[in-house]
Amino acid sequence: MKNVAPALTDLLAHALGGRPPIRLRAWDGSQAGPPGAPLVVLRTPRALRRLLWQPDELGLAQAYVTGDLDVEGDLSDALRTLWGAARERGLHPPAPTPAARARAALLALRTGAIGPRPPAPASQARLSGTLHSKARDKAAISHHYDLSNEFYALLLDPTMAYSCGYWTDSGDPTYGLADAQRDKLDLICRKLRLTPDARLLDIGCGWGSLTLHAAEHHKARVDAVTLSAEQRDHVRALVTERGLDDRVRVELRDYRDLDSGGYDAVATVEMGEHVGDPQYPAFAAVLHRALRPHGRLLVQQMSRGANAPGGGPFIEAYIAPDMHMRPLGRTIGMLEDAGLEVRHAESLREHYTRTIDAWRDRLETLWPQAVDLVGEETARVWRLYLAGSSLAFAEHRMGVDQILAARPGADGSAR
Repeated sequence: MKNVAPALTDLLAHALGGRPPIRLRAWDGSQAGPPGAPLVVLRTPRALRRLLWQPDELGLAQAYVTGDLDVEGDLSDALRTLWGAARERGLHPPAPTPAARARAALLALRTGAIGPRPPAPASQARLSGTLHSKARDKAAISHHYDLSNEFYALLLDPTMAYSCGYWTDSGDPTYGLADAQRDKLDLICRKLRLTPDARLLDIGCGWGSLTLHAAEHHKARVDAVTLSAEQRDHVRALVTERGLDDRVRVELRDYRDLDSGGYDAVATVEMGEHVGDPQYPAFAAVLHRALRPHGRLLVQQMSRGANAPGGGPFIEAYIAPDMHMRPLGRTIGMLEDAGLEVRHAESLREHYTRTIDAWRDRLETLWPQAVDLVGEETARVWRLYLAGSSLAFAEHRMGVDQILAARPGADGSAR
């Protein structure tokens, strides 16, 4: 079939209740759509077949990460245009008429889109077992964090801090990602009031940025836990390299298996999103139990609005399986229900947009190296993930907050 793009654009206009604000180029070379609009390229009929079998965000993601569908130019600009049109123009698909169904079926037949369901991309998570069982949680963490230490080293700053930075540059042109992550670690340690020999528990320690910073710069004694074997081995090597074996202990352990308390401070940085909604009260109880009376807790955690909980189909399928985000207020309520006194909450939403954009810049600059490390499909997963996440924070569809809490003393007071 020739002139695939004009025929598909007409079909989309009927299906969406308005013409999409994009320009299409199909595998036959035909183009249609407004000049200057983001250009979406359908490289093979398989792109349409994926959307026929999975006509939603996940189908689009599958087509993109496999290269069946591509975007020329800046991916964020294309996503911003599409999401903006959906909000401003309010495209609401009308109920399809028999004639519309017939046109769609004929177009699918003539373009070769009809056929067996394409296999899911290799990069898509495949988990089994009971949701948020220990085994499944370990597999979910491994899917994301055991991807490749070398890949994360390429993407992140030298401390390997994989969480929102705290940008305090005030226009300083020499200030960058590493500075923002250092300032975030300092902020956490100040809020926790770490002093020499204070005992800190770092739950979900990642590649050790906070653990090492607290031990080196604040002389704290740190117990760090993670479910990722790659992370544990990385942090242990750095602990020995820096002569911190007498101050830092790193273990592969589930938070549900923590059996010690009496910590002066507990930190959990962007780990609570992986706990699950029904399990969060028990997680909050573990945080309470780990602290001594008057001990301090710092939770840095992403959030979503009440009408959009969870992580979203793409993130849960490719990045962080079983992830759950909720409104800030609900998390605060669960911490208070566990007996903790919430002392302060601070939004870092705008800071995350800048952090992710810095990661995106590194990915694009070092694209050939990223592809060599993880393959083109996984690199495209990350390109889509970072572009979409940056917009989600910029447009207030996702948030991230630092919550400071304390365990009250015997008289009920906290300080």
